[in-house]
Amino acid sequence: MASLAGMLKAQGHRVTGSDKAFYPPMSDEIKRLGIETCPNFDAGNLQPAPDVVVVGNATSRGNVEIEYALNHRLNYASMPEVIRENFIRGRHSVVVAGTHGKTTTTSILAWVMEVGGLDPSFLVGGVVENFGASFKVTDSGYFVIEGDEYDTSFWDKRPKFLSYLPDTVILNNIEYDHADIYATLEDVKKAFRLLVNLVPSERHLIAGWDSPVVREIIEHPVAPQGVWSKIESFGIDSTDAKWVAREIETAPEETRFVVDCKGREFGRFRTPLAGNFNVRNCLAVIAAAQTLGLDRQLVAEALATFKSVKRRMQVRGVVSGVTVVDDFAHHPTAIRETLAAARQKYPGRRIVAVFEPRSWTTRKKVFQDEYPKSFAPAEYVILAPLFESFRLATDDQLSVEQVISDLKAQGKQAFSIEGADAIVAHLAPDLRPGDVVMVMSNGGFGGIHEKLLDALEARARGSVA
Repeated sequence: MASLAGMLKAQGHRVTGSDKAFYPPMSDEIKRLGIETCPNFDAGNLQPAPDVVVVGNATSRGNVEIEYALNHRLNYASMPEVIRENFIRGRHSVVVAGTHGKTTTTSILAWVMEVGGLDPSFLVGGVVENFGASFKVTDSGYFVIEGDEYDTSFWDKRPKFLSYLPDTVILNNIEYDHADIYATLEDVKKAFRLLVNLVPSERHLIAGWDSPVVREIIEHPVAPQGVWSKIESFGIDSTDAKWVAREIETAPEETRFVVDCKGREFGRFRTPLAGNFNVRNCLAVIAAAQTLGLDRQLVAEALATFKSVKRRMQVRGVVSGVTVVDDFAHHPTAIRETLAAARQKYPGRRIVAVFEPRSWTTRKKVFQDEYPKSFAPAEYVILAPLFESFRLATDDQLSVEQVISDLKAQGKQAFSIEGADAIVAHLAPDLRPGDVVMVMSNGGFGGIHEKLLDALEARARGSVA
C-alpha cells in the first residue's frame, strides 16, 4: 500500500493514507516521498471526499473509514484493481509468486531488467537497495510485480495476483501458509492453479522444480484449470529441470555457481546474497531474463551488483564485534533457510536467533513440530510470546513453551521472553565478539534492533570507562 501510494504520487495524484501504525522501512519510505499520513482511522480523513478510496486487505467492515465510504457512496477500489488499471494494463506483466522469496526475486528481476536496458516499472513489498525505493514508474512496456496469494479486499477474497494480467510468471515454491484464509494446502493449490491458468500460451511460466507442489500443479493439472503456457523449469536439487544451478560455492562476501540449460553450461554467476534459497531466486531470474531476450553478460553483471532488500538479511549494525541482522522471516521454512544462510555467510560464528511469532500462520499450532527443526542452525534462541494471542482460540495457538522445551532438549540455549526491552536486557550481557544476532519478525518488534545496538554501545562505553 505504501509503495502504491508512492506510484500514484509519481503519476501526479495527491495521496494521503491512514493506518493504526507505521513502522520501518516503509514508514521511512512514506516520509521520504512526502505522503501525508494519518496515524489512526477517522471519518474526517475522507473529508472532503477523495476521487477514490483505495482499500487495503488488512481493513474490513467496522473500520470507521470504510463505513463512512460506504454510507456516503464514495468511489472505492482494492489495491490490485488500482495497480492493474493505472499501471499494468497494456504492458508486459511479469508476476513473481510463491510462498517464499517473492520480494527478493522480484527485486533481483527488476534490477536485471534495469541493467539489461528494459527500464521496467516495478512494485515490490520492500525497499530495493539498488533503487533506494520500493517502486519505479516508467514509460516502458514492462511491469514487474510481487504477486501475493493473500486475499484482495474485504469484498473480494480472491488472491491479489489474479488481478495482475500475467504474461510471465515466476512460481518459485508453494507451501501451506496464510492459515487465516486458507484452511488446507489444497486450498492454497487451488489459488495457484488459477494463476498458472492465466498465463498466455505464447508466454512463459518459470517453475521451481525443487518444490513438489509446484511440480504437481504443472505435471498434473486439474480441470478446468490447466497449464497452457510454455514451461521453463529450474532447480538445484532437481537435475531434470531445464535450468540447473550446480557447483555452488559460498564465501563470506559472495556466492558463486554454475548454471546449466538443458544439460549444457549456460554461464557462471555470482551474487552477494547468501544461501541456497537465494541461488534459486537468482536461477529463476536467469531463466526469466532469457525468455525476455536479455544479454546473459548483462544478467551476470546485474546479479553480481545486486545489493539486497531492506529487512532481508539486512545488517542493521555491528558493535564490539556483534552483528545485528534484521530479517522478515516468519514461516518455518523461511526461518530455517535464513539461519542456514547466516551459517554460510558467517562461518564459525555463534548464531543467535530472536523470533517474534506475529503472522496469523506463525501463531497457530499448525507448525508446532516444525519450529524446533527450523532453528537448527542457531545455537541460542529467544522467542517472544505470540503477538496478540487473544485473537486465537487457546487450543489453536502455537505453544511457545513447547518449542522452547524442544530446543533445550536439542542442547540449545533457549528462552521465552516478552517485550523488546526485556529481550535486550537479557541478551545484551550474554553477547560476545563474533556473535551474529538474527532478529526475525514481519512487524516492527518494538524497535528491538536499535535498542539492542544502543545497549551494546552503552556496554562498550562502560567497559572503556
